[in-house]
Amino acid sequence: MAPSTPLLAVRGSEGLYMVNGPPNFTENTVFLRESGKNCKVYAFSKDGSLFAWCNGEKVNLVNVADNELLHSFNLPKAVCLEFSPKNSVLAIWQPYTSTIANKLHLQKISDFVLSPGPQPCKVAVYVPGSKGAPSFVRLYQYPNFNGPHAVLANKSFFKADKVTMLWNKKATAVLVIASTDVDKTGASYYGEQTLHYIATNGESAVVQLPKNGPIYDVVWNSSSTEFCAVYGFMPAKATIFNLKCDPVFDFGTGPRNAAYYSPHGHILVLAGFGNLRGQMEVWDVKNYKLISKPVASDSTYFAWCPDGEHIVTATCAPRLRVSNGYKIWHYTGSILHKYDVPSNAEIWQVSWQPFLDGVFPAKAVTYQAVPSEVPEKEPKVAEAYRPPALRNKPITSSKLHEEEPPQNMKHSGNDKPLSKTALKNQRKHEAKKAAKQEARSESGQDLALNSAQQQSTPRNVVSLPTTGDPEVDKKIKNLKKKLKAIEQLKEQAAGGKQLEKNQMEKIQKEAALLQELEDLELGV
Repeated sequence: MAPSTPLLAVRGSEGLYMVNGPPNFTENTVFLRESGKNCKVYAFSKDGSLFAWCNGEKVNLVNVADNELLHSFNLPKAVCLEFSPKNSVLAIWQPYTSTIANKLHLQKISDFVLSPGPQPCKVAVYVPGSKGAPSFVRLYQYPNFNGPHAVLANKSFFKADKVTMLWNKKATAVLVIASTDVDKTGASYYGEQTLHYIATNGESAVVQLPKNGPIYDVVWNSSSTEFCAVYGFMPAKATIFNLKCDPVFDFGTGPRNAAYYSPHGHILVLAGFGNLRGQMEVWDVKNYKLISKPVASDSTYFAWCPDGEHIVTATCAPRLRVSNGYKIWHYTGSILHKYDVPSNAEIWQVSWQPFLDGVFPAKAVTYQAVPSEVPEKEPKVAEAYRPPALRNKPITSSKLHEEEPPQNMKHSGNDKPLSKTALKNQRKHEAKKAAKQEARSESGQDLALNSAQQQSTPRNVVSLPTTGDPEVDKKIKNLKKKLKAIEQLKEQAAGGKQLEKNQMEKIQKEAALLQELEDLELGV
């Protein structure tokens, strides 16, 4: 029998306290509120039965069920707390003084990540390349660090100044996001990123991402059999891949930069936080159907509840010091509880009480929004700037980006699996579209603008061979340059920027310039 929904721990200037989960949302009276602003850190045990925090004087350890004080440590400067996987050890970090138990003798290790789950523990280590040698990531099983058969898997690659390594839940494979600080090709000022797959059985591969641009997020499903990547210049693509690194389902493009699988792995949330407006897409990934599209504006934190039904989003300081508070949602898009912090206070951290796998059974996905007593205000969407001369005229539809709809990558129209050649051609086609998109996105930088001018042409314009007349070719080139500048101005206007009068006059000349260009090119 599953327990009631987990508690929500809240830490801020109003103190440290716990809130009961759905359906009550009242402050938990068993755990006594720790008043004041001195709580710097807290942690739940892996099964949620224990809770520890530092109040600036001591580290206290209590039983969550009855708030019984189990132990108090005189460690006022603790800045990190972590329970062991079996909840038998509490690690408290102050200045480092541990005894070395084992050592991996490998020069220039820059980063390492321990695998999750039970023993035997595995570790992924990263060694950056130097003097023309490639970087590499190696997998080991603790404590077997030496010997001819110690390395479980090895993956080497170039173009890596740093990496992010992500183990799956079963500790059978690692995803490696390799990043460079600078893109030496000049195509992007974001640097360059690639995604690699390494399995403990020795298999490895490069994950082919058909759209150019940053890799915003990569997340494993709890089943450890698939993962989702969010990537590409905005609007970003999101794709689910299997363990062969083949695409399984493509969610198309949209305003998103993060992905979150539910604890049971049957629901996936794609979200656009940070510099995006907080749009979320909630997907049933067993049937690949969209469930809801809620909006959580100004969110700095997102977390699934262990019950697999509820979500918390929060706006926390110091990331944002205005509109602090949190919301508890049902995945169908309903806001079940909302707390706004008073203007003279701040909220710093919220988190769900964890539970072991299997405590909450998976439930069938529902598409009907659950009832809620919390009034939901529709976020006001900013309208694109329209000059006074056009405000009383009909709005003509104009899309800055070509939107790509979701598609199932497992089967084609004849219900047969796509061949490797078909997949390769499909990726090439998508890469060409991504290159044009990237050129437009990078137009604000001189270096990227030059690259874009060489690789793409304005919308509605077909690139034709040269005319053989240098004067005509020069006119065509100048017209394309003007049209490209107009495209940039239209994008700025759509983004809310107020244009000058001379800039608006340039936009109004677009139709005439297009006609002039067409006449010149048809005369070839």
